[in-house]
Amino acid sequence: MRFPKPYADFVQRFRVPGGFVLLAAFLWFSDPGYASIAWGMPVCALGLWIRGWAAGHLTKNQQLTDSGPYAHVRNPLYVGSLLVTAGMMIAARSWGLGVLFAAAFVLIYLPVIQQEESHLRGLFPAYDAYARRVPLLIPRLTPAGGTKSFDWDVYRRNKEWKALGGFAVGVAVLILKAALGH
Repeated sequence: MRFPKPYADFVQRFRVPGGFVLLAAFLWFSDPGYASIAWGMPVCALGLWIRGWAAGHLTKNQQLTDSGPYAHVRNPLYVGSLLVTAGMMIAARSWGLGVLFAAAFVLIYLPVIQQEESHLRGLFPAYDAYARRVPLLIPRLTPAGGTKSFDWDVYRRNKEWKALGGFAVGVAVLILKAALGH
């Protein structure tokens, strides 16, 4: 699916404020229970692990990253975010929120991915060949890329610990809402 450039440019700028709107909806409409939280957390943990693994390989705008999870899927940070979101939607026990977040992914994040890929094609001549080998969002089982190892310094530079902090706050809110029966 290709999005018109003016639309993709708009949602690129709207992504952060839109995230706050989604956060407010999540806080207001989630209706967690302890069982739903328990079901959602393993999905979230998998997503956080994928994001962390990706962050330890990604050297933004310096070189084409094709190692670690990038040897399986071109957008492992988004795949990880999708899994975290899916886990939080399971925990939140709200179909409406699930539909809202799925729509946000399609209408906001897919155009952003399109913009990012265009940027990477301009930076790295080898990107087209990489994109032919490695799928956009559905990971391939066998790696098709580099063998560079995970690097904790790269992970820290990418500030991936912030995702873990945001996740912890979200879980705390869900537990508090479950405890209060809301």
